[in-house]
Amino acid sequence: MTTPEKSVDENFETCVEFHGHRCPGLAIGFQAARALMDRLDVTRAPDEELVAIVETDACGADAIQVLTGCTFGKGNFIFQNYGKHAFALADRRKGRTARACLRPNTIPSNPEDVVLSEKVRNETASPEELEQYRNLKEERIQEILESPFESLFKIEDVSFQIPPEAQIVESKTCDYCGEPTKIDLLQPVAGRMACVPCRQKVKPQSTEDLTRK
Repeated sequence: MTTPEKSVDENFETCVEFHGHRCPGLAIGFQAARALMDRLDVTRAPDEELVAIVETDACGADAIQVLTGCTFGKGNFIFQNYGKHAFALADRRKGRTARACLRPNTIPSNPEDVVLSEKVRNETASPEELEQYRNLKEERIQEILESPFESLFKIEDVSFQIPPEAQIVESKTCDYCGEPTKIDLLQPVAGRMACVPCRQKVKPQSTEDLTRK
């Protein structure tokens, strides 16, 4: 469910403001978030009540953050680089998780659309073609926003272990670069404690240096 006091259009415009532009990809993420929140019967999470898992780094991921309240900084927004327009949402209180995956050919395109998009990307489109492109994009956005959830996505309850809430971890200084680093990410290399980037630069004296005992 979306924010109760706002309409669908208002909620989408909030996502546009966060993302920076209107596009079909953002609309897909917006509808996925709405579908999952509706299935789990939850509202936006002010803290870590929900956990979102996105399988793409495309535009739709931003709409997931805005609508669900799951963010990278709070530790309840997880990216899995699977290259799929698929999104999952977990409710910590109820222990329920649902996943929505975009159905094949949901947004069909013809060869003319592909050529037009290529011209726009290469900045070779005429003013008339740019207007045609904007109109086409807006039509697709509206089509997505007006489509029933089930027609856009395969939606199903799934089971996976919900990660624990974020923990505050002490930081210590890396012996190589001198920068504060979470202690669970420091490891011994050549007799000194190294952060991840420094471990990639310093040749260890032995394989045992790479494993914390």
